[in-house]
Amino acid sequence: MRNFHGEHKKKSYFEGWYFKHQGGGRTISFIPAFHIDGEGVRSASLQVITDDGAFNVPFPPEAFSADKDRLAVKLGNNLFSENGVRLSIDTEELTVEGMISYGPLLPVHPDIMGPFRFVPAMQCVHGVTSMRHDLRGSLTVNGMKISFEGGTGYIESDRGSSFPQKYLWTQCNRFDSSDCAIFASCADIPPLHFDGCICDVIYGGKEYRLATYRGGHAEEYSEKRLSLRQGGYSLEAELLQDNPHPLRAPQHGGMTGTIHESAACTVRYTFRHGEDTVFDLTSGEASFEFVK
Repeated sequence: MRNFHGEHKKKSYFEGWYFKHQGGGRTISFIPAFHIDGEGVRSASLQVITDDGAFNVPFPPEAFSADKDRLAVKLGNNLFSENGVRLSIDTEELTVEGMISYGPLLPVHPDIMGPFRFVPAMQCVHGVTSMRHDLRGSLTVNGMKISFEGGTGYIESDRGSSFPQKYLWTQCNRFDSSDCAIFASCADIPPLHFDGCICDVIYGGKEYRLATYRGGHAEEYSEKRLSLRQGGYSLEAELLQDNPHPLRAPQHGGMTGTIHESAACTVRYTFRHGEDTVFDLTSGEASFEFVK
């Protein structure tokens, strides 16, 4: 499976990876990215999201490298791979030092985009690398040491020209009394401007896929709520308490947009099959993002 697709791109292109780590009541996510604006100017960046804020660390394009055939991304002295992350960040606002190693990744089958990944007009192609994996190690963030021993991780990716004009994204794999992992997203898909959805649920040792290419559709996606249906299955996500922080987002390859993401917030997820409730779970360590 290819990891990096941007080696021959000339303009209006971005590619980024999202590494989320949770443990000990703390959340930290890293987004290493490579971008080329509409004029062909290349750059790279590392965005960091914590419980308390979001930070953007710019890098020159020569500081970025990525393996084409496996997950391995490097930004300066910072490494992000399928085996873990190594961080060495020192700016006026943010310092991060340390390492986190990963247990076996839990990928989805088949590819989350299905046949959509072959559509040339897609603004953004999404990938889910791991729905859940165990963590070991620690980071020192602005002088505070945070242990992620026994924690949980998640990895996804995006590439294309721009984020959709309207979309919802939510993810969670930490519940007090259940071994469950959820990813779901809905977006306005140009040029026809229909609402496309992709969703994967792993629960009770089974994987459930709800997606437009399998006959699924969004009944609602808004600032506080998501409702998906496919045949007899339905998933609802309700944002109960948010914790948004601003992030830079791609527009025609350049990181000129602004979105707000709650990397750790409270969301209630209800999954049903017909009249039966498969699960009704609430987590204070979910992620939720809505953009319009």
